[in-house]
Amino acid sequence: MPLRVAPAGQSLRVIRIASDDKTKKHLESLGITLDAEVEVLAHCGASTICKVKESRLAFDTAVSSSIFVA
Repeated sequence: MPLRVAPAGQSLRVIRIASDDKTKKHLESLGITLDAEVEVLAHCGASTICKVKESRLAFDTAVSSSIFVA
């Protein structure tokens, strides 16, 4: 399921990133890689706030729709 619709409060694993190479590289630099553990903290309007490692990150709808988790 896309990160955009993932339930808050659960630890999830990234299984696919459906984006261009530039965006993939940027996400990798933030710690979003295949098999990375993420936790959705909240969905606020058009943003999805996640915890990745010890950081909190906010993604817009386009980016959070391209990150698939299970």
